[in-house]
Amino acid sequence: MRPTLLLAALPVLLVAQETPTTLKDQKALAVTIYNDNLALVKDTREVRLPKGETRLAFQEVSAQIRPETALLRNLTAPKDFWVAEQNFDFDLLTPQKLLEKYVGEKVTVVRSVPNAEGAGSKEIREEATVLATNNGTVLQFADRIETSIPGRIVYPKVPGNLRARPTLVISLNSGAEKTQQLELSYLTGGLSWRADYVANLSSDERTLDLSGWVTLTNQSGAAYPNATLQLVAGDVNRAREPRRDMIAGAVMSDMRMKAAAPKMAEESLFEYHLYTLDRPTTLAVNQTKQVALLSASAVPIRKEYLLQGQNYYYSGSYGDLGEKQKVGVFVEFDNKEASHLGMPLPKGIIRVYKRDGEGRAQFVGEDNVDHTPKNELVRLKLGDAFDVTAKRKQTDYKSLGRIGKFGSVHESAFEVELKNAKKEAVTVSLLEPLPGDWEMLQNNVPFTKEAAGTARFKVTVPAEGSATLTYRVRVKW
Repeated sequence: MRPTLLLAALPVLLVAQETPTTLKDQKALAVTIYNDNLALVKDTREVRLPKGETRLAFQEVSAQIRPETALLRNLTAPKDFWVAEQNFDFDLLTPQKLLEKYVGEKVTVVRSVPNAEGAGSKEIREEATVLATNNGTVLQFADRIETSIPGRIVYPKVPGNLRARPTLVISLNSGAEKTQQLELSYLTGGLSWRADYVANLSSDERTLDLSGWVTLTNQSGAAYPNATLQLVAGDVNRAREPRRDMIAGAVMSDMRMKAAAPKMAEESLFEYHLYTLDRPTTLAVNQTKQVALLSASAVPIRKEYLLQGQNYYYSGSYGDLGEKQKVGVFVEFDNKEASHLGMPLPKGIIRVYKRDGEGRAQFVGEDNVDHTPKNELVRLKLGDAFDVTAKRKQTDYKSLGRIGKFGSVHESAFEVELKNAKKEAVTVSLLEPLPGDWEMLQNNVPFTKEAAGTARFKVTVPAEGSATLTYRVRVKW
């Protein structure tokens, strides 16, 4: 039979002269969430304090509060108000915890036995001492020791260091006996956010519609009702701390993404960006929710087919370098007002969709983007082309030995055949990473020197046809 917990006298049995405050006293709540599992909570409550020294039990704080960061301010009567000590009580009340606290103490065991007459039952009460609770319960009665609980346990009181919910207990001095507004601010783990974006390509693949969403996750062990919500985008430096046990597990809510008007105002904050929701919102315990961040229509895009080379091609004889090489597909757009954007974009995932012939949206790829300032480029790799393929081979190689100050000189010739099964022509960019000091000796397609070690060719491949790039290059190491 499982132990039963009687808690009728709970409010008066905790700690003498303790003033409790719960969410019922809350007058304002502000939550600022950072990218890396960190949040700043500002909880303002209206509490009647006695004059002089008292213990304030600030209940329903985050279970992952960093107590060393807690700061209590008196907004009503700061004169002669000070904090002497604060303790975070996270040993939460459960039947097992209560039993463990009573090791070495006396409890009452109540069990039901049948009446002698055979009708009904009666209760028998016995006093017992809890000897141990390791892998089971050991009870010492007046005439015996039992290793199981022969009934239900009645406890005389709840120990003062056992709380029903996470509580910050603050020893303070109040200069007046009256109702006062107190603001508790603290940092906590268990709250995080990320940006998610949905992009819908137009049928001609020249523009896209972009919707941005903020995905919030609350695993802190506390609820934040009607909170003013702000989000900080940027990489905030944090001192390394010893690992703490974290409360895990989240309930994912089912959210359907729909295009919406912008719902978050943005401003600069130090070297970061701050986003503020235009209305209060509630972050329930173990909940993931989404709120709209931005919306933009008809954003001009550029699509690119890209074949990426490797720098090891130029240091030896390799011959055939692949029967079929993948040609990547990229889209990019400018985060500018002229492109209907121009808002700092928090890092996140952009998922791209396009409608099929029946008008149904189909997923065509996704990519991560880092924090992107205004007027910067956003570039996404969506996948590899199905109908555009490449075959590369080395047609010649010579090792020219040592020339002047260079210890190793190589000369290589290459042929890259591009095929296009589409019904329209495409342009494929070939990005060749050339090491050392290099010189292009021969090429049938013009190239641009994009960087010290990079040559870019742009090859137009006709519809349902092919095109071949050839070039010879000398590389000096």
